[in-house]
Amino acid sequence: MSDMRKGIGLLKYLVKESNNIVFFGGAGVSTESGIPDFRSTKGLYNQAYKYPPEVILSYDFFISNTKEFYRFYKDKMVMKNIKPNQAHIALARLEEENKLKAVITQNIDGLHQLAGSKNVLELHGSVHNNNCVDCAKFYGIEIISGDGVPTCECGGIVKPDVVLYGEQLDNDTMHKAINHIARADMLVVGGTSLSVYPAAGFIDYYSGDKLVLINHSKTDFDIRANLLIRGNIGNVLGECVLQP
Repeated sequence: MSDMRKGIGLLKYLVKESNNIVFFGGAGVSTESGIPDFRSTKGLYNQAYKYPPEVILSYDFFISNTKEFYRFYKDKMVMKNIKPNQAHIALARLEEENKLKAVITQNIDGLHQLAGSKNVLELHGSVHNNNCVDCAKFYGIEIISGDGVPTCECGGIVKPDVVLYGEQLDNDTMHKAINHIARADMLVVGGTSLSVYPAAGFIDYYSGDKLVLINHSKTDFDIRANLLIRGNIGNVLGECVLQP
């Protein structure tokens, strides 16, 4: 039996024995749906633009060069016709079975909700939420679909409700994520390099003995994992949860 098969078998057992599972995921959860990550060799950080992505996706750039910000944002951050993959569907199934209590995600694509997950904590916001910087009026993703800079009925600029470089994570969302992790009897981490703080530090709040890491690449937290699985998170969770 391969290490992968053994790992999935043990994961199935741990899921069966757990009733307060929390999932913490990053870009790798959505790459199987066709959304590029940021740091892989094919990610946004390794493509050539007039400005580096980390500059364009900063609050200062949004304020000073809003038109160029939106040209990049609409082209690279708002993906059309994307669908949840097996990872999203499996997590929604576990929540439906009342085993999974929360999904904590660094992604902004809304695929967890599209798959059916209800309790999703979006650390970096969502492309589906947008607000006027002047009057705070809410707009859905449709406001982003037009040409140029989206504006509110009041004339103010509409800003995506995503955390840009130079902005802080929402305190309420962070506290909820930490509390869920602290209470979890099983923490599954997948599709993340665990290199972005403060989010990566959330794992320190887990004190249980069922820390599962599912990832292609190594992380600094691998040595702490009770179960480490190398592979596609969609395949792993799909086989663990969706197959009999």
